[in-house]
Amino acid sequence: MIVAFEGWNDAADAATSAVDYLTEHLHGREFAQIDPEEFYDFTATRPHVRSLGGLDRTIDWPRNTFSWATPQDAPGGIVLMRGVEPQLKWRSFCRQVLQVAAELNCSMVITLGSLLADVAHTRPTPVFGNAYLQSVINRFNLDQAHYEGPTGIVGVLHTECVSAQIESASLWAAVPAYVPSASSPKAALALVRRVTEVAELKLNSDGLDAAAAAYEQEITTLVSEDETTIDYVRHLEEQHDRNAGSIQSADDLVEEVERFLREQ
Repeated sequence: MIVAFEGWNDAADAATSAVDYLTEHLHGREFAQIDPEEFYDFTATRPHVRSLGGLDRTIDWPRNTFSWATPQDAPGGIVLMRGVEPQLKWRSFCRQVLQVAAELNCSMVITLGSLLADVAHTRPTPVFGNAYLQSVINRFNLDQAHYEGPTGIVGVLHTECVSAQIESASLWAAVPAYVPSASSPKAALALVRRVTEVAELKLNSDGLDAAAAAYEQEITTLVSEDETTIDYVRHLEEQHDRNAGSIQSADDLVEEVERFLREQ
């Protein structure tokens, strides 16, 4: 099961864009939803009303959907979940997700996330992964999960996976902190490549490749209009090149983000 949520875990829409791409290109078919009534404060996550033409109108509620795909190199099938981080009853919410995983005999739950960090848009998007079980860490070359601090629905879902004895891994892409409001197909592409590697899938990413190149060019044009930002990006590029693009762990990246925020 591959999962992504809108909200706190989804900087620049990278995680949900990655799952959307996987669902579309693996020909996923929706088969279930979680009823939002118990899990959302609708004054915080407001439903949208829209016209269907004439006097007909409908309300779109927060959607947490499950889709099923059967690519040739994964004959057992893959479940793709695309959701919205809820405000209420996180443990109950996660148990519903894992009930689907258990009933469909999912061997593993992989969550996708993205966060803002001190990285340059002109360099490859860093992706790091972590897990709780040593067997998963060794198999996929991940870090041991030992982050302490505020967490999102992804962190709670992984804790519930441990309780339910379901293997899980978390993959995160780093998005440039100086363009937080721009959707990043480049980060989505990096997540797609990493998750297909972990799940041993073959997938054509030409569509995302083109979008990522256009994104990089667009951000470069915007950055070129401000000397301070140009200097900042140049500093990040030098830092990346000096460190050979390596980010040692999730904790290292979180520390970079916290330092950046303090300096701002």
